Formats: sequence, C-alpha cells, structure tokens
Amino acid sequence: MTEILDESFFQQPTLELAKALLGCKLVKHSDQGITSGYIVETEAYKGPEDRAAHSYQNRRTKRTEVMFGKPGYVYTYQMHTHCLVNVVCNEIDKPEAILIRAVEPVDGIDLMYERRGQMPAKNLTNGPGKLTKALGITMEDYGRPFFEPPIYIAKGYSPENISTGPRIGIENTGEAKEYPWRFWVTDNLYVSRKR
Repeated sequence: MTEILDESFFQQPTLELAKALLGCKLVKHSDQGITSGYIVETEAYKGPEDRAAHSYQNRRTKRTEVMFGKPGYVYTYQMHTHCLVNVVCNEIDKPEAILIRAVEPVDGIDLMYERRGQMPAKNLTNGPGKLTKALGITMEDYGRPFFEPPIYIAKGYSPENISTGPRIGIENTGEAKEYPWRFWVTDNLYVSRKR
C-alpha cells in the first residue's frame, strides 16, 4: 500500500525539502490509469531574493498566486509547449517552490510509452517536460494538494548519495545561475543531464 506523505512533510525549509523529495514517489491518477515514478532530480527556487524564480521580488500574478499559499500544493506552468510541475514550499506569503526535474518510472510504464512514444527507457522521464507528459500531469493540476489523489507524493526510498550543483537553463539570472540548488540521486540513469 502506498503511504501518502501528509501535509506536515512539506513544512520544512526549501533546500531541505528539495533533498527530502529525492527518492519519494510522485503518483498521478487519471482516467487512463495510474502512473508513478521515484523523484530523482529537483531544483529549489527561493522566491523573492532568487532572480531565477517566478516570484522574484514578490511578483504576484495569476500564474504565481499558488506560491503565496500553504506549502505542499501543485504549481504547474507552461514553458514553450511543456507543462512543468513544482511543489510549493515555505510558508504563506513566502513564495518558494521546487521544480521536479526527473523521475524514475515505477507504475504504468506502458501508459507512459503510449503518451510519449517509443524511445530508450532512460529518455522517458529524464526532464521536467517529459515526466509531466509521461505521468499525465497537466495545467488542470494547478493548485491541487500533493497529499491526496489524483496527484500525490508518497514514501519511496532513501537515496544513498545525493549530488548538488547549479540549476539548469536559467542563463540570464546573474549570480542566481550559480546557486547550487539542484539536487539529484547520484548516478541515477534518469537524471536529466550533466552540466
């Protein structure tokens, strides 16, 4: 039986939570079935002071509104044609979030291939836009809690080793691009890419 992490799990400091999420299981229920994967890569975005964050300088828009609420909720947004999924963290009015960058497929792998097409297994969920498509996470999940179906984070395993480095794809953000706020399960096949 999958043990869903309760709301209190999300009430830890952002960088701690970004590491604590590694090895947890991200699960999505849909009409087509259940898909899940172990989270193997995350990136922390520390809101107002972080030039790479959507909520930099407390920018509050329709898109970022959920980040100003309680931790443990889904922040999805469109980037190019992809939907990306984030975990809202910190406390109310402290808009911080953690991007889930990669997962290792666990349940519903056939359904993931149906959604993504045929490809080498390691490419199925090794990026933030790939994993949402494979798991069927969409903009409709925006604002949902991460502690009850249809989308939730459950107990998984504790990684032996965690690597840390700069975040990816945020070139125009000054010193923020060097912050070592990307975390991944060392040597996991599904991590998005080396930098």
